Amino acid sequence: MKAMRYHSYGDSDVLVYEETDRPVAGAGQVVLKVAGAAFNPVDVPIRGGVLKDVFPVAFPHTPNYDVSGVVTETGEGVSGWSVGDAVVAFLPMTAPGAAAEYAVAPAEALVAAPLTVELADASALPSTVLTAWQSLFELAGLKPGQSVLINGAGGAVGGYAVQLAAQAGATVTATAGPRSHDRVRSYGADRIVDYTATPVLEALAGRRFDVVLNLVLNLTPSAPEEVAQLVDELVADGGVFLSTTTPVPKSPARAIRATDVFVRSDATRLADLVAQVNAGTLQIDVTSRRPLTDLPSIHDECLAGRLPGKTIVIP
Repeated sequence: MKAMRYHSYGDSDVLVYEETDRPVAGAGQVVLKVAGAAFNPVDVPIRGGVLKDVFPVAFPHTPNYDVSGVVTETGEGVSGWSVGDAVVAFLPMTAPGAAAEYAVAPAEALVAAPLTVELADASALPSTVLTAWQSLFELAGLKPGQSVLINGAGGAVGGYAVQLAAQAGATVTATAGPRSHDRVRSYGADRIVDYTATPVLEALAGRRFDVVLNLVLNLTPSAPEEVAQLVDELVADGGVFLSTTTPVPKSPARAIRATDVFVRSDATRLADLVAQVNAGTLQIDVTSRRPLTDLPSIHDECLAGRLPGKTIVIP
């Protein structure tokens, strides 16, 4: 089969489209014929070795841990899933991923795919929607009537976070570029801040929020100081600051609780969220569908800030 893999850490040119053996299902596993494999921004620092202490991978490594596809083989001990089932899964982040024609998935991670979207597009759901849900409800304990700032709402996690926060009865402020305004507004944002026109801290001067979810990938040396400024100027007394990207400051003032977000696989919750997709109360948005061979370019575009919304690759 064909797969996109890298044999060492490095720039995007370490990604190689090559022939490799088709995987075989081990005990408790299934093999999927991949319909779609979602790109996630954290794929970039994992490939570059920036996160090797947190997410060490074995070489050669196949990236992309969000997958949708059809079961083609079941391993020993697998029950409840059969050949031909359409599924989605959040694969272990350090295991071989789905940027390939076939991928192995733990059976315990599988969820029946949504019925209301194209199967390939369903790969845009697993880890991103779980990140949004776990951030807002498990970590922040979001309640109706609270104010929420989603910093980076134009991305996939941000889009789900806006929808979920609005459904929960929160007042939602979102930062997004012009290309994302209409989509983010349709998700239920009460106010949109165009960060390309006015710096976020300037646009929101004097306003504080019960919950701030920071989704902006900042790889500059000044990132820790900039995040500390967000906490200091935008979070209400006793509020919560969460970040999926730059580590949060330790021991912030004013009884603020600052938490780094590390998403975990949760098939039960993911099934509930798929049910919302089927019911039409949660939207999946895919900005771009591209061939697997485009993956190096996708990494470069993400690093340059030119990759809005959600991109999936199709073998």
